[in-house]
Amino acid sequence: MARKPAPKAAQSFTPPPSPQREVRRAQVDLSFDNQSLLGALFGQFDANLVQVENRLGVFIAARGNELHIEGPEDSVARARDVLKAMYDKLAIGQDLDQGAIEALISMSDEPTLDGIVDAEPKGPPIMIRTRRKTIVPRSAMQAIYMRSLVRDDIIFALGPAGTGKTYLAVAQAVAQLINGSVQRLILSRPAVEAGEKLGFLPGDMKEKVDPYLRPLYDALYDCMPPEQVERRLASGEIEIAPIAFMRGRTLADAFVILDEAQNTTREQMKMFLTRFGQNSRMVVCGDPRQVDIPGGDGMSGLADAVGKLEGVEGFGTIRFTAADVVRHPIVGRIVEAYEGPTA
Repeated sequence: MARKPAPKAAQSFTPPPSPQREVRRAQVDLSFDNQSLLGALFGQFDANLVQVENRLGVFIAARGNELHIEGPEDSVARARDVLKAMYDKLAIGQDLDQGAIEALISMSDEPTLDGIVDAEPKGPPIMIRTRRKTIVPRSAMQAIYMRSLVRDDIIFALGPAGTGKTYLAVAQAVAQLINGSVQRLILSRPAVEAGEKLGFLPGDMKEKVDPYLRPLYDALYDCMPPEQVERRLASGEIEIAPIAFMRGRTLADAFVILDEAQNTTREQMKMFLTRFGQNSRMVVCGDPRQVDIPGGDGMSGLADAVGKLEGVEGFGTIRFTAADVVRHPIVGRIVEAYEGPTA
């Protein structure tokens, strides 16, 4: 009886290694007409150029009024756009600090960078002018937000700390108060402790609630001279109060801002929104992921209001992310770490 041939052993198949994607390198030269701006453009000991080099992985050499940039093709293109944007900011009299440069670097892969630095092709520059400074957007989402602050009646500004939600709202409110578009500026915030019990605070009502409202004062003093803030507070043109003080009022001819809105209940949020009056604008700022009221997200009036009103005519909703953080770059990394999949 013939023996059947033994089956051949299965041969394992090892796929060939995939070829590594070749990184194309490039170089480009930039020249600047106004040599008086070069010191501010380069920074002390070329610190601004080093910041761009380190963040984008390129090499920059200064030769008189020219810059030579070398590195990966995509990074060279971004570095070129950032340096041109830095020069343009200085040319129109805007400040250039580490934060502004970081913002331009973060926006350098956004198609809206040119519009943010200069102007919209069919509109005026995106900026807010106050008594103390001219404020321009530092991220693509900030540009969208600043347009919404001019256009929409009620705006929900959602996102993590450091994205400029409250600061830009206060700046826009101050600008409208100064030019007479509104007669009053009303800033409110729920008096909710952030995970700690402070006990009974001494003093009158103002002294009790001021610690909760301090971030709003800080933004005001950054946009107006201190003596003007104090005078307008005394006259009632500017009012800073806890949300409980809004009940029973109609807020006409006013720019109204509610900060830390994630710490309102549904009843408080409904009460606040229904205070809206003629010739008014409301901005509701908050981070839905940072709820400090007992009960957590299920009790937050902010999430409830956005769910009910998003898309309704007259409402605008702006969602910031960690990529829009305009404080120190490490703040953005902290936010990303806490907002990851396991957060």
